[in-house]
Amino acid sequence: MKFVDEASIQVVAGNGGNGCVSFRREKFIPRGGPDGGDGGHGGSVWLEADSGLNTLADFRHTRRFCAERGHGGQGQQKSGRAGEDIVVSVPIGTLVRDQDTDEVIGDLTRRGERLCVARGGQGGLGNIHFKSSTNRAPRRAIPGEEGERRTLGLELQLLADVGLLGLPNAGKSTFLRAVSSARPRVADYPFTTLHPGLGVVRIGAGSSFTVADIPGLIEGAADGAGLGIQFLRHLARTRLLLHLVDTAAVYDERDIAEEARGLIRELQAYSPALAKRERWLVMNKADLFPLDTQNAIRETLVKDLGWEGPCYFISAETGAGTQALCQAIMGRLIEWQTDEADRQAQQRRGLSDGSA
Repeated sequence: MKFVDEASIQVVAGNGGNGCVSFRREKFIPRGGPDGGDGGHGGSVWLEADSGLNTLADFRHTRRFCAERGHGGQGQQKSGRAGEDIVVSVPIGTLVRDQDTDEVIGDLTRRGERLCVARGGQGGLGNIHFKSSTNRAPRRAIPGEEGERRTLGLELQLLADVGLLGLPNAGKSTFLRAVSSARPRVADYPFTTLHPGLGVVRIGAGSSFTVADIPGLIEGAADGAGLGIQFLRHLARTRLLLHLVDTAAVYDERDIAEEARGLIRELQAYSPALAKRERWLVMNKADLFPLDTQNAIRETLVKDLGWEGPCYFISAETGAGTQALCQAIMGRLIEWQTDEADRQAQQRRGLSDGSA
């Protein structure tokens, strides 16, 4: 199935049913009075996160979703039946935006999570509600309210702990194949990866994290060049970025430090917040160099970039150094989880102290 991470749909909730004008007519009861029932509420439109979906491709064909309208009220004070809700399944990680107002309505990040995107109209009131001491036979009823209508923009953002950044052919997909069971396409030419991919890295029993791979970035990506910039949204939820550098470029006498700075500039142009996220430098293709050359490349690159963060030299092709890198990533994620748990515990203690 083709990967689609953007879609536009129209949702229409059901109108409420009309109230009824009716009078009680029975033998020996000449003036029974009003007994018109209320109309039923209109059905609503819900979005539900489904773990079985990983693309918005289904919305290329079906773009309009309408809930059932409420049924009208009846005599003998019978209310109309409410309209059926409609539930639309979307992938986990779908961001929902109102296209008319650009307002973010919700973000579906957990399996089974639901979001009401168009609420059905209220049912109208029957004439039984308008009886008074001066009007014993009201012929007034209220029609049902209209249901909400919206045009929604759906954006799929992958849920991953770690995101891979790099120029085309830097070895991102090869790295994902080496550390996880994912099998993205790999070839010796740029733009082999045409859409984002996810892989789960397992570190021992019960410990794992997810990695997102996107197409490579090139110079001018922030202005629309290449493929990667349109998929950078999939890194928005990651906690850590791995900046993969193709060290084989030194054989072509390319300046890998300048290439790395260029990628950082494109990232900053796209999203300053994403550019500030914690980023590790990962030099790839160590299998092409002896150890002393690896050390020289590492020292030169770190010096030219003024790099102060973690730095690793790996070979995604042979797997050399990938295990140590993955263990370090797992350790960092555990640190974040521990810090988050401590903050939540402190907040709970503060709330309990305040209530006491």
